[in-house]
Amino acid sequence: MIVGAAAVEIHIHGSRSLKERRGVVRSITRRVRNRFNLSVVEVGGQDTWQRAVIGLAAAGADATSVRTLLDRAVAFIEELHLAEVVHSDVETIQLPYQEAAWGEGDADSEE
Repeated sequence: MIVGAAAVEIHIHGSRSLKERRGVVRSITRRVRNRFNLSVVEVGGQDTWQRAVIGLAAAGADATSVRTLLDRAVAFIEELHLAEVVHSDVETIQLPYQEAAWGEGDADSEE
């Protein structure tokens, strides 16, 4: 199983309050969630007026497809032009998963 995560730091020009900033972040997270079916959450900059860090997460069977999905989501955030993407980072990791090992000895396993 491959797990991918991305952190996107954004700068919201013209924001003069936390309320304005939250509105932009909420709009971005909702659009990314709806378009790419990713887990999306604000992970940093909650107390600033013009800065936020948005975290994205995905899981899949193939590292290339997970990374491509996250890269496309980051590009989509840039294309929205709601905020300037200051920095982004995408990482994938492979978790050890052995299907046979999990099914052995379970009363609910199919045999």
